[in-house]
Amino acid sequence: MTRDWDATTYDRVSGPQVEMARAVLDRLDLRGDETVLDAGCGSGRVTRMLLERCARVIAVDGSESMVEEARAALPADVTVLHQDLQELHLDESVDAAFSNAVFHWVPDHALLFGRIFGVLRPGGRLVAQCGGKGNVERFHAVAREVGAQPPFAQYLEAWEGPWNFADPEDTAMRLEEAGFTHVETWLADRPVVPEFTEDYLRTVCLGNHVDRLPEELRDEYVTAVAERCAQPVELDYVRLNIEATRPA
Repeated sequence: MTRDWDATTYDRVSGPQVEMARAVLDRLDLRGDETVLDAGCGSGRVTRMLLERCARVIAVDGSESMVEEARAALPADVTVLHQDLQELHLDESVDAAFSNAVFHWVPDHALLFGRIFGVLRPGGRLVAQCGGKGNVERFHAVAREVGAQPPFAQYLEAWEGPWNFADPEDTAMRLEEAGFTHVETWLADRPVVPEFTEDYLRTVCLGNHVDRLPEELRDEYVTAVAERCAQPVELDYVRLNIEATRPA
């Protein structure tokens, strides 16, 4: 399963993810009577927006705390499942699949796209956005510089991290190999200045770094990275946009 998250803090600081999701939801172009998969629902903030556009949502997330937060926040008739997306299994097919800011946490995109293809009805669409090639490169360079210094180096030096920031060409190839047609993939720059800077960095950007550190070094590391960045901190987000269809 994926790493667990601080879901309560994420729900509070995830305004940038919510804003980026609006345009992705618009591209989904729903009639209103569909059942839609939210692949990586997080704390449920974007899921609530999706619910306004369709009849029913099946929400899935790999983080137990995110699932608990989403279940508490969403109406009781929303199905929220704790599953790794690489092992996605539903008891029914869905009309469409949506995902926002999630796929870059999934190591095997070929397996991921195969699983999503398998739960879509014929003619069903996948519309998604996630971190793509070049995502937060400048920020990660700063995080590596700080992590290479004592007292953090023994835990973080030479660590490459779990992210999978794919390029559009490889992503299109993997989608087509999974069986999708009408595939479109492209990158877009979306720089973000987070409002809750250190809470945001700790929870969204540096969670995996922090998990590798002993408790007594975690706050010190986050503060050191924030101070090393230009002020105000601007995150150099690059988003990979995905549209694809399961053939009818």
